[in-house]
Amino acid sequence: MSNNLETLHQHGVSVWLDDLSRELTDGGELQRLVDAGVLGVTSNPTIFATALSKGDRYTDQVKELVGKGVDTEEAVFHITTEDVRRACDVLKPVFDRTDGIDGRVSLEVDPRQARDTAATEASARRLWEAVGRENLHIKIPATVEGLPAITTALSEGISVNVTLIFSLDRYRAVMQAFLTGLEQAKQNGHDISKIHSVASFFVSRVDTEVDRRLGEIGTDEANALRSKAGLANARLAYQAYEEVFSTPRWQVLKEAGAHAQRPLWASTGVKDPNLPDTLYVTGLVAENTVNTMPGKTLDATIDHGEVTGDTIRGSYGESQSVLDDLERLGISYTEVVELLETEGLDKFEKSWTELLQTVTDELERVKTQVEAQ
Repeated sequence: MSNNLETLHQHGVSVWLDDLSRELTDGGELQRLVDAGVLGVTSNPTIFATALSKGDRYTDQVKELVGKGVDTEEAVFHITTEDVRRACDVLKPVFDRTDGIDGRVSLEVDPRQARDTAATEASARRLWEAVGRENLHIKIPATVEGLPAITTALSEGISVNVTLIFSLDRYRAVMQAFLTGLEQAKQNGHDISKIHSVASFFVSRVDTEVDRRLGEIGTDEANALRSKAGLANARLAYQAYEEVFSTPRWQVLKEAGAHAQRPLWASTGVKDPNLPDTLYVTGLVAENTVNTMPGKTLDATIDHGEVTGDTIRGSYGESQSVLDDLERLGISYTEVVELLETEGLDKFEKSWTELLQTVTDELERVKTQVEAQ
């Protein structure tokens, strides 16, 4: 294991990779990263769209799908679930070694359904059954409509990665949805010690939007607040996590074998090249957390990440002051996080459309080749 990843692990941080492709699973790169200390994998529509547009490792499966006459939507379903299934198999030893805490791979429901509770619930069930691996996480966006779907999935024994969380209020609602889901799962006779969940709290996108607004203000006071909102928001999220998972309600579930829903720091690659490239790693160290990193951030962390210990506890007062100061400058927290959720969903829907087009083109290309033979 890499020294820096091992140090993070010693401080309670599980390092996951925010990337997935057949090149990674079949070429041995994912196994190398697991050997270096990576403990899980997350994926999203953007990642799949990128993977499908490169290389030829999908050709054989595409030929098989053409032979079956499947349409584009079904082809995407089969390709992405197969990618995740392969990654789950690579990470199974980690899953076994950590008693199911890590060794997880995340697969997102169709983002076009993020505002449709029933469709999200149905998609979560279908993906869970299709992948057929106990170390799977189904990713469900934390929209208002997604909250009851999160509860339903958990109540049915499905492990969930709640994604696209930007606001503290929404994060608190996510944790309540988690607790309700476990309570219902227990009533339904499920072994709740087997149900796991993480809550993906996005970091760098907050700084991108807030810093843009600070730049428009342009005062010394505004400039002094640049690149502070993302960490402050995430640290206050951890404070909320500590509060919820110290309540009597949680204690009842814990005594029944439940595992707390861990905060997962997502969007941890810096967008501003002037910032330290490990800012959202070394600045968010605390026990029982996950940090999912794009490849560049992971490489930077392994190479020169300076892990000094817990960088979250003890920062709550300062973090709240950052958000208060932004409000005084006229930057509305509520407005920012609502915009980021909308933009996040739009980006995922756009990537999903690109993925569909990529698969359509590939199906047509292979079909033409087969017909010409």
